[in-house]
Amino acid sequence: VQLQASGGGLVQTGGSLRLPCAASGLTLDYYAIAWFRQAPGKEREGLSCIRSSDGSTVYAESVKGRFTISADNAKNTVYLQMNSLKPEDTAAYLCAAAPSVHGMICGSEYDYWGQGTQVTVSS
Repeated sequence: VQLQASGGGLVQTGGSLRLPCAASGLTLDYYAIAWFRQAPGKEREGLSCIRSSDGSTVYAESVKGRFTISADNAKNTVYLQMNSLKPEDTAAYLCAAAPSVHGMICGSEYDYWGQGTQVTVSS
């Protein structure tokens, strides 16, 4: 199983980026996919997750209304659309996969992690 996160870069405050997380070796229908971020000196923060089987989503308050998670099951790819970016969004962004758990949108055990993609928002 591999998760490949990409799409990071340098953007100005107020700008947008879309981060794809391409999955191989697993079928999205049976997994929850989540995006996390980690900035230097800070704890890893969960941002959003999607239950690909029905498209249910959850967002952290810090990104609600600005970020949108979506899944293209045909491409086995989950996207994080990030709008209205702020300097405090600067971090390494990672995606992870957890086997679907009945009654939970985000799953519980994130067994598979991709490498991070760096997002830097300049002021």
